[in-house]
Amino acid sequence: MKLYSVVFTPRAARQLDDLYTYIADRSGESRADSFVSGLVADCLSLSTFPERGTNRDDIRPNLRIKGYKRRVTIAFSVDAVADIVAIHGVFYGGQDFEQVLGDTDSDA
Repeated sequence: MKLYSVVFTPRAARQLDDLYTYIADRSGESRADSFVSGLVADCLSLSTFPERGTNRDDIRPNLRIKGYKRRVTIAFSVDAVADIVAIHGVFYGGQDFEQVLGDTDSDA
């Protein structure tokens, strides 16, 4: 079975940190640890069978999205030549991922 490397863009890493802080401030560090670690594990599971989710070429070429626990949208792309899954963003609670990802090709 082919395994892909999963990488988080700077934007996605920042969003995970911000989400951790948001949850920790409201519900405690234990709950934040549990939720964010589960979210990261879900992202890392894309290393096998990465062609999951919904294709969103209308926003950005090769973009795919999938949900996590009905509150998070994970935006990612798959590079089958380099065997890499790039996590472009982790959008919580209805954030407008279409606007953010459609405005720029940068994931800084």
